[in-house]
Amino acid sequence: MLLLGLLLFAACVPQFFYSNSGQSTSHGSTGNGRLENAYLMDYRLDNAKYFSLSSYYLLGNGYVNSRVYHTLLEAYQSLSISCPDRQFYYMECSSKKGGKQLIHRTHQNGLSVDFMVPKIRHQEPSTFYDHLGVWHYLLQFDEKGRLNFQTSVQIDFETMGKHLIALDDAARNHGLRIKKVILKINLKDDFFKTESGKEIKRRGIYFAQALSPVVDKLHDDHYHVDFALR
Repeated sequence: MLLLGLLLFAACVPQFFYSNSGQSTSHGSTGNGRLENAYLMDYRLDNAKYFSLSSYYLLGNGYVNSRVYHTLLEAYQSLSISCPDRQFYYMECSSKKGGKQLIHRTHQNGLSVDFMVPKIRHQEPSTFYDHLGVWHYLLQFDEKGRLNFQTSVQIDFETMGKHLIALDDAARNHGLRIKKVILKINLKDDFFKTESGKEIKRRGIYFAQALSPVVDKLHDDHYHVDFALR
């Protein structure tokens, strides 16, 4: 047990003492790439936080390209004004040097981030299921965005759209663009019916049009965003 504890502590140490500086370089693609001089996302911001202690400290999956880091910080600062009552959660990013991760085929070059879907219950923000950590990936929502075992909890598509708009605005300020968004296919219609969804469509932000059954099934509790250099 002592040895196991020491091994776990050793795995966490790099995240405890990591310092961001300089500029990152992303090599290759999201599915076959690596990352130089990564930036570690803050575990907690005023209105947003990383979703899992184990993913962040133990697995070291909170690293991104420096441009993505500044994009996320600026987006959440903007959301503190447009959505002052909401808490947001960013999920798995990349490893310190990029490359393959435990549960992802992509996320390899520091330009990919998963984001937890915001939720409402009776038209009010619902945060109970936001605290599941890595188990959040196991939540399932039906084709109308309702949580399978508690249909009163639904995806807040309007707030999701506002988040993507903030990301798009901030990305442009840091030399990036949103290259692709992955969301479960049968959720897209309800998303694009919202006012913010209509703005996303007007901006021409690309959503994946076809996904394998496995990938499609996994992208209902969160949405995946790939950034690219402008």
